[in-house]
Amino acid sequence: MAMKETDHGPLLITPEGYAAMQRELDELLTIKRPEIAERIRESLSHGEFSEDNSELDEVKREQAMVETRIGTLKATLANAQIIDPDAIPTDRVGPGSFVELEDEEFGDVFRVRLVSSAEADPNQDLISQESPLGAAIAGKSAGDIAEFDTPDGKKRFKVLRIDRRPLL
Repeated sequence: MAMKETDHGPLLITPEGYAAMQRELDELLTIKRPEIAERIRESLSHGEFSEDNSELDEVKREQAMVETRIGTLKATLANAQIIDPDAIPTDRVGPGSFVELEDEEFGDVFRVRLVSSAEADPNQDLISQESPLGAAIAGKSAGDIAEFDTPDGKKRFKVLRIDRRPLL
């Protein structure tokens, strides 16, 4: 079984990631949960739901997903330790680091931020430290080569720069 950050200590989360999760939780608790409850109440008061009503099943599935997400967010936030931006290392890649990488095969240069799996979003260049790329760059210094295996073969990336602030 793969270890998660919480298996060996607190879940390190960036201030931005913590704030985003808190906003999502607040929205689910104050907007989404009451909306679902109201939809169920209105339908029941109008007698629209019968035992074989697929609309009721759909609302109940949505309610279950919202409640599951609320539970996940509460647990994540309760176990989170917010990373102090000034404590993010710049001599090596660590949680919260902004990293500029160069693809050794193609020469492409790109930037990522190493984050916990709870706040990872590859579309926003937020790379989980548990991902193959994240695990490969963790602990590396500028000039080091990070390698990992993919279905297409071994990938190699050179660490160009590391900072605690976004790289421009």
